[in-house]
Amino acid sequence: MVAAEGGPVEEGVGESSSPPRVDAAPAPSGSVGSGGRGGASDICAEVLERLVADGHAEASDPEFRDRLAAHFGRLPHSYQLDINVDKATDVLVHQNVLAEAKDPDRRPAFYVRFLRIEDIDPANDSDASEEGDGDGDDLSVRQDTPYTHIHEVVFSTIDKPKLLSQLSALLSDIGLNIREAHVFSTHDGYSLDVFVVDGWPIKDTDGLHKALEASILRNEGSWSGSSHSSAAERTLPFQVKGGEWEIDKRLLKMGGLIVSGSCGDLYHGTYLGEDVAVKVLRAEHLNKNVWNEFTQEVYILREVQHTNVVRFIGACTKPPQFCIITEYMSGGSLYDFVHKQHNVLNLTTLLKFAVDVCRGMCYLHERGIIHRDLKTANLLMDNDHAVKVADFGVARFQDQGGIMTAETGTYRWMAPEVINHQPYDSKADVFSFAIVLWELITSKIPYDTMTPLQAAVGVRQVGKERDLICSLKRAKCTVIHNRGCAQDFRRRRTQSCWT
Repeated sequence: MVAAEGGPVEEGVGESSSPPRVDAAPAPSGSVGSGGRGGASDICAEVLERLVADGHAEASDPEFRDRLAAHFGRLPHSYQLDINVDKATDVLVHQNVLAEAKDPDRRPAFYVRFLRIEDIDPANDSDASEEGDGDGDDLSVRQDTPYTHIHEVVFSTIDKPKLLSQLSALLSDIGLNIREAHVFSTHDGYSLDVFVVDGWPIKDTDGLHKALEASILRNEGSWSGSSHSSAAERTLPFQVKGGEWEIDKRLLKMGGLIVSGSCGDLYHGTYLGEDVAVKVLRAEHLNKNVWNEFTQEVYILREVQHTNVVRFIGACTKPPQFCIITEYMSGGSLYDFVHKQHNVLNLTTLLKFAVDVCRGMCYLHERGIIHRDLKTANLLMDNDHAVKVADFGVARFQDQGGIMTAETGTYRWMAPEVINHQPYDSKADVFSFAIVLWELITSKIPYDTMTPLQAAVGVRQVGKERDLICSLKRAKCTVIHNRGCAQDFRRRRTQSCWT
């Protein structure tokens, strides 16, 4: 199970990290670019000049310019392009939130402000207000009006893998919908994430601030890291009943480390003389969620057997070490094959890879299994370049009941309905497979000029456009059907005796 944890674009760095080739990335929607700027000193001077002109007391401090320059120096070039000088106070907000994030007790630091009221139905053609309409902003008044309130939430904390999933889940927890995301990583390991959201029904920011605080407290362990710190919290919620697949650890020989993931490590090893891949959970990361993923993966792997699905050999589900053993895929992942080894696929090879993936996924779907994280990093090759589907940590049976978790998988390959917190089924894997095909054809990483969350926002927009197109097509079909029925009725009436 080589390289099952994903490529460098997604894993191993903070997810707010600026994407590769930032100069090629367009400025995010809603921001005013500054293509003529020559560097941080230019934008620094422009912002300072505007703050002085607007009479901000901070700007008159002789040391402020140095602090401003240091602020821009911490952030990537894409941040400079994102700043609208007409709203130079945004920089002050960002400085303050980043400063608060240095205090561990205040992470994630955040700031909330109201932006505008927006007409939900553009046909109403009413003017949106930048500062609201004054009085009458309580929920009882606004419920029956065709308006939505737009807010901005700025976060800062230590940058780390899966941070964007945590932040988006936090916003979703209180019913907010992400419209835009401007995400950056500082050079000293902090994140600066700016979200434009709707879903908070009133102009009030105090209530939204308190709701965010409550959501953070509900998920306190994931921010503080304390979820792995105590023996009580490391207590496993249940044990898997052993079976014929429970390995004899005395016969397992551990080899070298292949890759490290967020919750475990992957090693090359041997078991009963066979080369194997050993996925080992780190004891310090054991908690309920990690254990559930581990047991789910064991449960699914022991139920499947197909030429194009990685072969399960056994597992160790007894303390102190928990691991999953699968066949060793010496060819590595398709991600590495295309992006690290820089192989350009000819049509024959591309079709062979695609058919292998189709066969493996068709087998899984026929058995009601949804993978939920289909991507090139989870498609592994053997010596003969046969491709097999791997890594079932977030897979599940579709008929297990309950609502399936949103934002499961990896943003760049994730289907719009999964990102949008809508009901989904095995078709979400089909969307991910389409992204894999595009990736193999182009030899490019999906949305390679965007951060993961920027990619997610783009996919969401594609999903909305797709739904609109489908609606229009359905409407067209209805019109054509009704027209045909009317013509048929007229023809029958003409032919009937009572006319």
